[in-house]
Amino acid sequence: MITVVGVRFKKAGKIYYFAPADLNVHQGDYVIVETARGIEFGECVIGPKEITEKEIVSPLKNVLRVAGEEDTEKHQENQRKEKEAFEICLNKISEHGLTMKLIDVEYTFDNNKVIFYFTAEGRVDFRELVKDLATIFKTRIELRQIGVRDEAKMIGGLGPCGRPLCCSSFLGDFASVSIKMAKEQNLSLNPTKISGICGRLMCCLNYEQSTYEDIRKRLPKVGSVVRTPEGEGEVIANNTVKETVKVKIKNSQDEDSVIVVNISDIKLLSGDYEDNICEEDIKIEVNSEDKVIIDELFKD
Repeated sequence: MITVVGVRFKKAGKIYYFAPADLNVHQGDYVIVETARGIEFGECVIGPKEITEKEIVSPLKNVLRVAGEEDTEKHQENQRKEKEAFEICLNKISEHGLTMKLIDVEYTFDNNKVIFYFTAEGRVDFRELVKDLATIFKTRIELRQIGVRDEAKMIGGLGPCGRPLCCSSFLGDFASVSIKMAKEQNLSLNPTKISGICGRLMCCLNYEQSTYEDIRKRLPKVGSVVRTPEGEGEVIANNTVKETVKVKIKNSQDEDSVIVVNISDIKLLSGDYEDNICEEDIKIEVNSEDKVIIDELFKD
């Protein structure tokens, strides 16, 4: 077992493990750590704990020190410099006529590198831009192209639910989201209703997916024949959220009646369970006018 602390460098950013060495590091402390790209300033969000070697990415780097007043002031100064660098880069992008959108600027703590994050529809020849920026800032320059989901995470905003975006509030990593999750949860396949402001499938589709998958394994398909406490009948509808099915059965007068039964009180006689949905079947259901947008969603 190895003792580590979890450090985060940005709000809702990914958590990285570092060795605390002999330092007395606690959750909530600001620390100076050694990373692959240099010395960085971060917040300890996970106090000292023991994990197995399989859970770490080697080599495990050390926490250099708990941040002092001078370190905090330098970090704040870097944040002010980032705002200035953002404006300078915007002007240079305009001068060079580049089709790119600047999203964020980040200084490493030791000022050895300035990283400019941007989005663009295709490849951008920014070699002349880098030369200009290197002349102005007199340090290493890195331009990093990011995707639309990363852009939303950095900028933030409000989702369709009216709350701050999950990615910019608490999600450290983006989970894999597929359109079949929307189908299995009986949501509309209208792209405007299941997409976030980034234009990709909403991350929250993944939150309850495991529960839906478990229920669907026990939920008979419409048309299946089941045995209920009131007799045998045919499933005419089901409700995944309530874990119930509507069954049409014959009563004692040989008349049809519909009852609602919990899936724990039925036994499948013929037919099949809902289980998983094939993504190819979903594509067939989508309106032709939404096809282009749906194809974009399937890229995730």
